[in-house]
This record gives sequence, C-alpha cells and structure tokens, in this order.
Amino acid sequence: MFKRFDSSNDVSTSTQVKSSVQRGIKSQITTSHPSVTEEILDAFLPKKPPLVQYKIGPHLMLYCKQIEGSGNGDEPIFFQHRDGPILPTLKFVHKYPLVEFTKVTVDRGAIPYLLGGANVMCPGLTNVGGEMPADSDEGPGLAKGDGVVIYAEGKESALAVGFMKMSSADIRKKNKGTGIELCHFIGDGLWDTEEIN
Repeated sequence: MFKRFDSSNDVSTSTQVKSSVQRGIKSQITTSHPSVTEEILDAFLPKKPPLVQYKIGPHLMLYCKQIEGSGNGDEPIFFQHRDGPILPTLKFVHKYPLVEFTKVTVDRGAIPYLLGGANVMCPGLTNVGGEMPADSDEGPGLAKGDGVVIYAEGKESALAVGFMKMSSADIRKKNKGTGIELCHFIGDGLWDTEEIN
C-alpha cells in the first residue's frame, strides 16, 4: 500500500477533521484495539489542534497530527484503506510502545519477507515462535478484516501493520495461504516520511 509512497507526489488534498468525525475515529480505534482506552487516545489526539486528513489516491486516507513547534508540518499517525480498520503508523507505534494495539507475532523466518513487503502467510503465524490471540467458544481471537500490528519473534519493536485476510481460527485450521495483508512496513514510503506539508 505504501511501498512506493512519496508524500510530495501521492498526496492530493488535505482537510481538517471535524470534531464529530474525530470522535468517530477514536471510537473506531477503541473498538478495533480494545486495550487502547478513550483516555489514552485523548492524550495522543487532543481536540486542539484537530487532525488533518490527507487523501492518497482514490481509496486511502492518512490522518496526521500537527507537529508541535512546526509551522505547517503534519506527522502521519493513522491511516485507513476504504472502509477498513483505522491502523496506526509504525512510527506512532514505536513512539508510544506502552500503548497496546491488537498484535500478532510471526516466527523468525518471516522477518526478511516482511521487510520486503510480502504478506504474512499462515505458517508464519502458526509455527513455533508465532502468536495470535487465543480463540474462544464465542468466536475467533481475531476476525477477518481486523487490523493488527505485527511483531517478530525475539524483536521488541513492531515490523509492520496489516489486516487479517481470514480469522485466527481459520488460520489455525487451514494453515495455508495469506493470513495477513500487509499495509505498511519498516522501510516503505510512509516509514521514510517525516512530515507532510
């Protein structure tokens, strides 16, 4: 999604997010990442200055926060593809490591592929070293379409962000095919973007 992203060419329009829309964004984030509370989000996303929404291509929105002390630069903190989940940028995840977004862990063998931008295959999540939230009788730990932050076995920082292509129960059962579609990873165009003007 952001493999060849260039903020000087790919960003088309920007608008300030209304407070009602910003409340909706916060609500979506707390729904998809239950351990992120409203209080935590209020600390990171205060009402003033408001978020700025940048349109990238026909189906991608990038939500940015004004950089303190900067005249007109905006720092990317969340993004959304179509009507999918609102996902954090990796720099935001690394900047606030104590905020617990919904996460999965892949085995060591998947690391070079992730850093190249490949999707996460099911065996990378089910092999020794891979972890996903436990499934219960009420449903899978992760549903199809849920957004996740991807960590690697033995690493303390996140490597990528993506969304589930199948539920965690189906991944454990089938153990074949693409489990997570990668949206953003270390070294892509969004990772290399410090600010957007």
